[in-house]
Order: sequence, then C-alpha cells, then structure tokens
Amino acid sequence: KKAAAGSALRVHAARFGPGQELLGCLQTFVEERRLRAPFIITCVGSVTKATLRLANATATNTNEVLHLSGRFEIVSLVGTLNRDAHVHISLSDAEGRTVGGHVLGDLEIFTTAEVVIGEAADLHFSREMDQQTGFPELVVQTRSEVTG
Repeated sequence: KKAAAGSALRVHAARFGPGQELLGCLQTFVEERRLRAPFIITCVGSVTKATLRLANATATNTNEVLHLSGRFEIVSLVGTLNRDAHVHISLSDAEGRTVGGHVLGDLEIFTTAEVVIGEAADLHFSREMDQQTGFPELVVQTRSEVTG
C-alpha cells in the first residue's frame, strides 16, 4: 500500500444552495462523476447546522460530538471525498469565534456553498481499518494498481 504518490490534477467546481446538506451533495457529486481520488481544494459559504466529532474522540470513545445550530460562515473545509469521506470544517459565528472538527453530517447550507474539488487523475483513494489508530485510514494507490 502506497502512502504517497504523484498525479496529474483535474479541477471541478460546484455551487450548492439553501437547505441542501453539503456533505451529501459532495458525495453525490463525486459518485455521479465517478471521481476516484477526489479532495476539497477550497470552499466558501454558510451553514445553519453542523454535526462535528471533536478532536478528543478515539476509536473506543467516538461520541465526543458537537451539534451546532445557528448561522455560521465556512472559513475552511478540507478533506478527501472518496466513499468514506474524511472531511474537517472550521466555522465562525456572528462574533467571529471559530469552532471546528470532523464532519459527521448535518451541514445544512444557509445561503450558498461554493466548492472547488480536485481529483488526482492518476490515483485511487480508499479506506482500510488501521489497527494502530482504530479508524479507517486513507489508502493511496495508482489507478494501474487498482485495475491492474
């Protein structure tokens, strides 16, 4: 299993609207286009809800969860978007305070979410359980290794 590999880059862009759930929209976007190694390049927008897993969660204590409700600006959204997406978000509230974590879902869009998605054209991303961390971790393969 490769931990790192180089690739050409393809870029996709999408805009999602009020009331849509952002993580689900991104996963549908990836599935419809059959992207094999997708990742988020950048995102701006706003949400009214979010469900995040916090940094102190472990494989045996995954219930450190924060449910947010209100108006929040997306100040950062990063991650890989293969079938078992691994996405982190930073959100700021009306006073500019930020909170962030691992996205579990419920990212209900308030006004918009403008997302630029990259695809490593020569790679394939998947996830396998890692005994050391207790979580499904990224596996990077070349496309020829997967189809080969």
